[in-house]
Amino acid sequence: MSKQMNLLTLRNIRRIYSVFFFVLFVILLGITDFRNMKGYEVSLFLELDPLVAISSFLTSWTLYKGLALSLIIIITTLIFGRYFCSWVCPMGILNQWISHVMNRKRPVDDYKINAYRPIFRFKYYLLALLLVLAAFGSLQIGLLDPIPLITRSFSVSLFPAFNFSGGTLYLKQPLFYGGMFIAVIFIAVLFANRFISRFWCRVLCPLGALLGVLSSVSMLRIRRDVEKCTDCQKCLRYCHGACDPHTELRVSECHACMNCIEDCPEDAIHYGIAGENSSVHTPVDFNRRRLIETTVAGIILLPMMKSVVTAETDPQHKVIRPPGSIAEEEFLRRCIKCGECMRVCPTNVIQPALLESGFQGLWTPFLMNKIGYCEYNCVLCSQVCPTGAILPLTVDKKIGKGLFQKPLKIGCAARSVLQVPSSLLLLIRK
Repeated sequence: MSKQMNLLTLRNIRRIYSVFFFVLFVILLGITDFRNMKGYEVSLFLELDPLVAISSFLTSWTLYKGLALSLIIIITTLIFGRYFCSWVCPMGILNQWISHVMNRKRPVDDYKINAYRPIFRFKYYLLALLLVLAAFGSLQIGLLDPIPLITRSFSVSLFPAFNFSGGTLYLKQPLFYGGMFIAVIFIAVLFANRFISRFWCRVLCPLGALLGVLSSVSMLRIRRDVEKCTDCQKCLRYCHGACDPHTELRVSECHACMNCIEDCPEDAIHYGIAGENSSVHTPVDFNRRRLIETTVAGIILLPMMKSVVTAETDPQHKVIRPPGSIAEEEFLRRCIKCGECMRVCPTNVIQPALLESGFQGLWTPFLMNKIGYCEYNCVLCSQVCPTGAILPLTVDKKIGKGLFQKPLKIGCAARSVLQVPSSLLLLIRK
């Protein structure tokens, strides 16, 4: 009885952690405004993201301050395995809750739902594509990395919808350019759990793929005693990662949820180092030919993405970035499209771009003065950017306070040129 209670405690510990981190994510994003920030580390989850750190390093060859926190996740994954997906990641936790609600079927169906499928390899090819693009200077991980994706979706879609329904997150109702498009994508990701449990985590998540590769050499992992195992497959019923713990465990898919330990009636599964009768583990499952094809596709795709009319190629298409933003080319190398600056902006002037700066600039922030204005004494957007696309800025520097300091210039009003006949000019002069 006491042993079963210990196992139940282990599962409940994971549940407590998952609730804690999800609530922490919502709270940190909720206080990301001019009234409540007060120095809190509101970009904590983005800074903990190893894929953000590695990709931004590949594009800019710099590791921007807080991103060093991602080393915590990298080191602990090498020790404890791919725990982040079920214990910490707000996107993974939300998908698990949605899957639990949407996939309420007969117990016998749980074994089929949580069995490994070849389609789960796709996330590794997607990771390779995004890293190849990053290595050649195009930072696109923000499109599919779970932390920027859920941050952007909450900031641009969910929080404004909650405020419209009677919430008090904003002083005035925010309006976001293309916000409905972002909302539809987020809802589609959640609804996909109806067809494959934890669809995002198992099929699409590039961060999960990166952590899976790291966890393939982890010191501690789920182990199965082949002498005790009766192949009842009960360990599959609540498996988060669909990692086949009843056979040769796919350690790169294992989320260390610990459910299989409790569900095993023979006490054949434990978490730790290998024992005398522990089964062998399956390496990362991907097709080398597909991986090479993905790499080549990324190299071919890059010039296609760049060969469009953007601010880099035509000054007439220049978009106005938030104050403190670095040069456009470098900005696109660092911005992860997370939407933190849009969430914190008090006037709603910072909007997610569509194709104003080309496909590379999709969902990057720009100033749309039809909706709002840049507050004279506000520099909040520069304080929440996790990658240095918007550099830290002080109010004094922005407004040019000081004897030899000029105000910061963030854009110019458009000027129309009127062609006037020379004879009329002479008449005006007289």
